Amino acid sequence: MYPTLSDLIQDLFGFYIPLPFPTFGFFVALAFLTAAYFFTEELKRKESLGWLKAKKVKIKVGEKASTFEVLSNALIGFIIFFKLGEALFNYDALVADPQHFIFSTQGNPLFGLIGAVLFGYQRYREKEKDRLDEPKMVEELQRPHELVGNMTMIAAIAGILGAKVFHNLENLSEFAADPIGALVSFSGLSIYGGLIVGGGAVLYYAVKNGLTWIHVADACAPGLMAAYGVGRIGCQMSGDGDWGMPNTNPKPEWLSWAPDWVWAFDYQGNVLNKDLGEPGRPVEHIENGIRMVYEGNAWPTPFYETIMAFIIFGILWSLRKKIRIPGFIFSLYLALNGVERFLIEKIRINPDYHFLGIEATQAELIAVLMFLIGLAGIFYFSKNPNRFKPNQ
Repeated sequence: MYPTLSDLIQDLFGFYIPLPFPTFGFFVALAFLTAAYFFTEELKRKESLGWLKAKKVKIKVGEKASTFEVLSNALIGFIIFFKLGEALFNYDALVADPQHFIFSTQGNPLFGLIGAVLFGYQRYREKEKDRLDEPKMVEELQRPHELVGNMTMIAAIAGILGAKVFHNLENLSEFAADPIGALVSFSGLSIYGGLIVGGGAVLYYAVKNGLTWIHVADACAPGLMAAYGVGRIGCQMSGDGDWGMPNTNPKPEWLSWAPDWVWAFDYQGNVLNKDLGEPGRPVEHIENGIRMVYEGNAWPTPFYETIMAFIIFGILWSLRKKIRIPGFIFSLYLALNGVERFLIEKIRINPDYHFLGIEATQAELIAVLMFLIGLAGIFYFSKNPNRFKPNQ
């Protein structure tokens, strides 16, 4: 396992470079960049079809920098340099525990003041360079794909917030034991929480900027699936606890060509420092109130999800130009995503909810709902293929 990128580099190239980057965090960042790339390409394509249009926006130019602008920039500079200065003189502490270092009050006040002056002055000079004797209103053309940067930032902030909230709702005992740790930890994220909250925030922002939500949803669907696959690579490589139940079944003959870890994996050296045992040395764990006995044989569920996510991405990406029905691709994404997650939950460890005689995990309930909404959407949009096509 590779808790940090330093571990990965050492294994691949044989030398150690102390870097304060968790492997899981690196792949989460890479997942957002992946989603942004495919989202941008699809928005450009839909703009060329005339389904999404550029919008004229009025902005005021030539104003001097306001006190708020200078001070807010200075605050950002202070925080960044406050931490950078401490990292420069106490790098070992950053590498040893990046999470604690980042969220602690550790910092270098002198570097912080330097950063505040630099950032505040930079904002002042930037506004002075374009300052006019009389500020005026001008019109600019705002193209849909130019909003991707803002939408990615919104998705990241709202998505991580939603992922933490949904995870803590599913693991209330962990949250009660250490509320602060549960909220600021780099681990413990619910993908559906991130999808629902982050996706909702992005669609709201898109509509506020004059874009038709269904075209935006269609455009982001393939990228979301690709990003999910990339993120699960991070889960697998770091061993962040997303592995499955113990797999006591022998590896089937049809999989004899594959390495053993494809069927059952011990996740030695995982980022959580959990011992999953080995053959002949069973280890008991209580996972979300469920007793599990491992002998180095957990289902490698993140690996399976990566494969399924990339397959679904391939399906969506190949169909996006062939099916010219607004809403269809997004509905298909919901349905396939629901099927994928429902199946993987059968070998995952998550607490069951009990509702009206139904026992199911949070993810299973959401997966079924997504599947049903996806099917309904496929049926509805297929029956109304021109419902969201703009008049040419």
